[in-house]
Amino acid sequence: MAGTAGTAGPRLCRRLEGEAARAVLANADTLLFDCDGVLWRGDTAISGAPAALGRLAAAGKRLCYVTNNSGRTRVAYTEKLRRLGFPPAEPRHIFGTAFCAARYLRQALPPGAAAYVLGGPALAAELEAVGIPHLGPGPAALPGPAPADWAKAPLDPAVRAVLVGFDEHFSYAKLCQALRYLLQNPDCLLVGTNRDHRLPLEGGAAIPGTGCLVKAVETAAQREAFIVGKPNRFMFDCVASEFQVDPARTIMVGDRLDTDILMGNSCGLTTLLTLTGVTALDEVQAHLDSDCPARHSLVPDYYVDSIADLLPALGE
Repeated sequence: MAGTAGTAGPRLCRRLEGEAARAVLANADTLLFDCDGVLWRGDTAISGAPAALGRLAAAGKRLCYVTNNSGRTRVAYTEKLRRLGFPPAEPRHIFGTAFCAARYLRQALPPGAAAYVLGGPALAAELEAVGIPHLGPGPAALPGPAPADWAKAPLDPAVRAVLVGFDEHFSYAKLCQALRYLLQNPDCLLVGTNRDHRLPLEGGAAIPGTGCLVKAVETAAQREAFIVGKPNRFMFDCVASEFQVDPARTIMVGDRLDTDILMGNSCGLTTLLTLTGVTALDEVQAHLDSDCPARHSLVPDYYVDSIADLLPALGE
């Protein structure tokens, strides 16, 4: 995979190394990092990643973290970065879908409006931080033995949005309530944190992702959700509203083509794929070989085997 990349021509996924790596990094003011599969796997930092980010920070680069995970607050991410040896980060440098969803609803909802949440404590905490009342987190049981009972459960008249994130307590009871809120008020917003359909685990295992839950609510409601996470550019807009970010001097670093790389390409960023996560080079090659223009938008400008491969270009 070689050739011209970026705005000068088609993206062809060149290996980023040597003089090209030094030039690309020198031209960047800001780097946006996905987290799991890029900086760490589970609770273990990827070898060399903390050192690479330390050198980037020492060189004066702005480091931001953009993740579709709605299960952690911004503060929790800063603590994990510190614990794993990465450069210190402030909460304002973290852009998770819990925070971005709360930001979106704060803009979209009238004062005093509430959200019905299919999600966990982090989603609830970020809503509380921006003053949005909410209900729904935690287990829920059907209110009676028959469908007629299920359709009569009390509804909070303040609810003007249904927000779907990762919810380990997702259930038919919650799906019923979400549908009833959406049917009761055609203006009730339907918002999802992301469409990631599968979350990979170590050893090749996987669990269903938030996208499965979003799809269930969309199917029941016969409506499409607004998605705040990657590849939607709303997540990048959140970064751009917080910092003076020039897309031409910003690098998106990720391990997923259909989220990280697609968002970066859509927003005019330089895109860098790392192979420590879910994507292999043969997937990129299949997109390059395709006659479908949409698949070409999944091709990154560059790739590295690991973020640690940037260390030689960053010097001592």
